[in-house]
Amino acid sequence: QVQLVESGGGLVQVGGSLRLSCEASRSITSLSAMGWYRQAPGKQRELVATISGVGNIDYSGSVKGRFTISRDNAKSMVYLQMNSLKPEDTAVYYCYARRLATNYWGQGTQVTVSS
Repeated sequence: QVQLVESGGGLVQVGGSLRLSCEASRSITSLSAMGWYRQAPGKQRELVATISGVGNIDYSGSVKGRFTISRDNAKSMVYLQMNSLKPEDTAVYYCYARRLATNYWGQGTQVTVSS
């Protein structure tokens, strides 16, 4: 089992920045991947960014160049730095982790970008 707790969401103006944090209940070195998904109202949940256990990183095309995923193994934390935010980034952001072919999810944190 892996429990995930997100924090850092909120309301920000267009062009602003936010940093999301996700704390895992176990060492993230035991996880094959961690990352972030998001779900906007009326839309399907979509991948934002992932980082594998060996450090490979992947971003969706819509956030590449604006968002940065990172992790701190010692703190069992994963972060998502979001810059140059746009109204279309508005969504609930979910942290996820994968271990032994099972995906685990956080409760989600709301990000709202106002114009």
